[in-house]
Parts: sequence; C-alpha cells; structure tokens
Amino acid sequence: MPRVGGVGSTEPRKSAGGGSAAAGAEALVGLDVGTSGVKGIAISADGGLIASAEEPYPLSTPRPGWAEQDPEDWWQAAQACLARLPEGPIGLSGQMHGLVTLDADDRVIRPAILWNDQRTGAECAEIERLVGLDQLIALTGNRALTGFTAPKLLWVRKHEPEVWARVAHVLLPKDYVRFRLTGEHAIDAADASGTLLFDVAHRRWSEEVCGALGIPMEWLPPVAESTEIGGAGDQQAGALGVGVVGPGPLSVVLGTSGVVFSALEGYRADPEARVHVFCHAVPDTWEAMGVMLSAAGSLRWLRDVVGGSFDELVGEAERWPATTEGLTFLPYLQGERTPHADPNARGSFTGLSLRHDRGALVRAVLEGVAYGLRDSLELLKELGVEPTVGRVSGGGARSELWLKIVASVLGIQLERAAVEEGAAYGAALLGGVAAGVFADAREAVAACVRVRDTVEPDPEWARVYEEGYARFRSLYPALRRLEER
Repeated sequence: MPRVGGVGSTEPRKSAGGGSAAAGAEALVGLDVGTSGVKGIAISADGGLIASAEEPYPLSTPRPGWAEQDPEDWWQAAQACLARLPEGPIGLSGQMHGLVTLDADDRVIRPAILWNDQRTGAECAEIERLVGLDQLIALTGNRALTGFTAPKLLWVRKHEPEVWARVAHVLLPKDYVRFRLTGEHAIDAADASGTLLFDVAHRRWSEEVCGALGIPMEWLPPVAESTEIGGAGDQQAGALGVGVVGPGPLSVVLGTSGVVFSALEGYRADPEARVHVFCHAVPDTWEAMGVMLSAAGSLRWLRDVVGGSFDELVGEAERWPATTEGLTFLPYLQGERTPHADPNARGSFTGLSLRHDRGALVRAVLEGVAYGLRDSLELLKELGVEPTVGRVSGGGARSELWLKIVASVLGIQLERAAVEEGAAYGAALLGGVAAGVFADAREAVAACVRVRDTVEPDPEWARVYEEGYARFRSLYPALRRLEER
C-alpha cells in the first residue's frame, strides 16, 4: 500500500497533500468516488498520466426510486485503487449530494442515500414551505430537488426516527473516504454547496436554513476551500481538470448526463433556479451549471433499442443533413432538470416520415441532446456568462460528428484536453495545490492542462440549427399539455 503524505499504512492516511509530501512529489494522486466505482489516477507535476486504476461496487435499489450504497464499499475500492498507484499527495472528488450518517463513535448508521434517489418529493415541498422558495434560492442558489442532501435528512427524521436519534455527524461520499484516510471530518465549499444547507454566497453553513429545518449545525463538518484540503464535487473537479478556473471557457460534458458549466466571478443565483449555482473549486469563485439528465444516455438507449455499434450508428447519421429533414428528438427519457425541472417530462420523436431510417433517428438524437445543452447555455447567458470556448469531455466527446453538431448548435469552438481522465484529474490537481506542488489552482491548470484538438462550428449548420432549436423549444410546452391529461 502506498504511503501518502509521509504517513505509514498503520495510521490514517493524509489525503490531499495535507502532510509532508509537497513540491518534490513525483506523483499526484486523484481519487473520484463515483456512483459505479472509484477511479484513481496518478499524474506527474506537468500533467502527464502515470498510472490509473478503477474498482467497481454495486448500487442498491431496495425500493423503486431508491438508490443507496454501503460507504464501506467506497473505502475498500479506494484502498484497492491506492494499492495500484504510486505514492503522492491525494486529492478527492466524488458524487455530490449523498447522505452519510455517522454516530458519536464515527460508525456508519445506515446505507448512504445517493444523489439519484427520488424518495424525497414530499420533503422538498416541505423545505420550500419552511424556508420560503425565494429565500431558499437567494441563500443556497437552488430550489429543493430530490437529489440534494437536506431533503434526505428530513426523510430520515420522518421515516427512521431511530436512525435520526443516533446521528452525530453528516458527511458526503468522498468526505467519508477522506475521514477514513485522515480521521478528520471535513468538507470543501464546492461540495457543501450541493447540500441545500449552505450559504453559497458567503461560503459557510447557513444558520437560517439549518434553523428553519431543525438540522443541528454541530452535525456538519468544518468547511475549507477546495485548494486547502484537496477536494471538490465531481463537476467542479471535472471542470478544473479541463482548465475552467475563471470566466470565459465553459466545461461541456457529454456523459450519461449532459452539463454546461461556467465559472462566475461573483455569486449570481438565477431567480427561478433553472440552473444550479454553487461554489467553484477555486477560492472566491462560483459556478453556474445546467444539467440535462440524458445526454450520451439517450444515444445508449437508442443503440439498445435498434442495435448496431456506436460507430455504425454515427456513420449512418453522417449521411443525413443538419436538422434531419425536420425530425426532432426531445431527450427527456427520465424527466429533465435544466431548464424544466420536470421529473414527469418524457422524450419523443416528432416529424417522422417514411424517408427516415435508423441513421435519421441517430442524427435526431445527437441534435436533440445538443439543443438540450443549448437550453443550459442560454440560461447561463442570462446570468451574464460570455463564453469564449467550450472544453468538452465525456464519452460523447469521442464522436467527431457529435462535437461538430454541438459546436454548431452552441455557436462556440470546442476543445478536447490532451489527458481525458474526468473528475479524478481535477482532484489530482487540487491535491497538488493543497500539498504545495502548485501555488494555486490557476498555476496547476497552466502547468498540466493542454488542448489536444479543436472542433469549429459549421456556419451553414449553425444557420439551420437556429430554426431547429426554435422547433425544439416549442415542443416541450406543446407535449406537456398532452402528458398532463
């Protein structure tokens, strides 16, 4: 087992460079505690990939709409990854919003309730009633959604009073791994922003929200900046890993879900909370992001339905012109978050004709996802975001056709990073800053993040996609009336 921060394997490990490993470190280690497993990487101080490791674990769904995991699985997976990586200061990223409850002896009381758990609809309504929707948005930058941590706590209080009575500490998933590494309860402002208990503007726990909800503040861990303790939520770490440290470049994620993420110089909440506003992993910097629930997941769904490999499907899609002769896809296969916040929204193909074949369906999916990302970008622009370029990542970023479509719909140049290792890469950079390898996040990005290639918008596609986007925007309100019957 590697030694981290100069602490031996018989003691808690120092994570995020919080010990003696500093500027002379040969490797910087990043761990991403994801939903399907832990991903670990080791990089050099100039950003080169040295080694990587992944360790999966199961997801428990004890009832429909529930999603839970055993925190011990995260710890065992983290240890397995560290055993296959060289020594160095560790940075952490992970799935946001999950609820880990510990008792007074730091023992896990119940399985963690995850970000994608949907059991807390009633609690979300209760939070908005107790705090007041406008005040909740002003303080936390968000409205109450089932994914956040606060409604999970209220659910436990109502449905598991015996668990509630034992709670002494609350942590998020990656911070449980931090606790096992260091023996410390701690959290960064970026990840804390996703709890709905955080005063995002002032980067501290909200006495007002906690008081209104009856959440004891002594349960909550001390807050530090991401660069101080080497950690962030997965989206903030992922954005840092592609070089988004300030306004200008966007992080555009074409993963199972889709994200458009921009750094903000000041706190600016959307009055309707159509986009999330959190603290960024860079001190004195915030971020706004729109999230669509089915991006590359939409293409995977279609592949499973119609068959063929991804390469075959995209090849067939290339034969169709932009806007696919009026065929439009709504990517709301599991509801939608941005811009509609509608768990009951449903996907559709509209404008089918006898001419449309499998390739047309694929092209419509690629375009529909791009339009969904455009929805998020338009909302970010309302907050004053002026994008200069998009740094794209995720599995969908491997498709040249899809990137050209997205660039043309968004109207910006897209860039791919030389090393594509997701949130774990940003975590490694944060660990390097915390350990003193870099002076700050900007120096870490300047030293390590490089652009591999660029994709430019196609001017003719961009022109016709303006018409296609207008058609896309008109479909949700029209179809919603049918779904409400």
